[in-house]
Amino acid sequence: MALENLWNSLSRGMSIRTRLLQDPYYRFQSLQEVALAASLGIKIDVNQATVDDWLRLPGLSIHQARSLVELSHNGVEFHCLEDIAAALGLPIQRLQPFAPILQFCYYDLESIYSPQTINPNTATVEVLNNIPGIDRTLANQIVANRESSGLYRSLVDLQNRLSLPSELIGQLMHYFRF
Repeated sequence: MALENLWNSLSRGMSIRTRLLQDPYYRFQSLQEVALAASLGIKIDVNQATVDDWLRLPGLSIHQARSLVELSHNGVEFHCLEDIAAALGLPIQRLQPFAPILQFCYYDLESIYSPQTINPNTATVEVLNNIPGIDRTLANQIVANRESSGLYRSLVDLQNRLSLPSELIGQLMHYFRF
């Protein structure tokens, strides 16, 4: 019986390890899984994290995840765990177990290697026209479609509504944020 329990524990550990390595959106079920993910080198870049990235952390709500992403999109940079705790109104001790997988990277927005992202739901024709791959005609189409059919929900929504080729979307995904 003890050998069977050991085998079940090992096989469960192997399946969790496999899932962690193969599924980038796997939601950790426990702090032990967070520790295992950290040991496997899995990191979440807090300044580029999406709602799905934040929701991987056990106990973090959708509201908290959306708040962190919105703050990032509005230009807030998180420099340390204390910044995240303050943004969420939580004690630092509550977030301390996540420290091994949280990565605090910084981006030079003035660098030529960091494309400036814009929101196609608020951008003017002139701003859109400055993005590589978008000419004046397409910029006008983006704005006209937005005004007639409402805001774009995502890059996929923009692609479908304007029937844009996948090659162009592959280029634009580095310049748009919704």
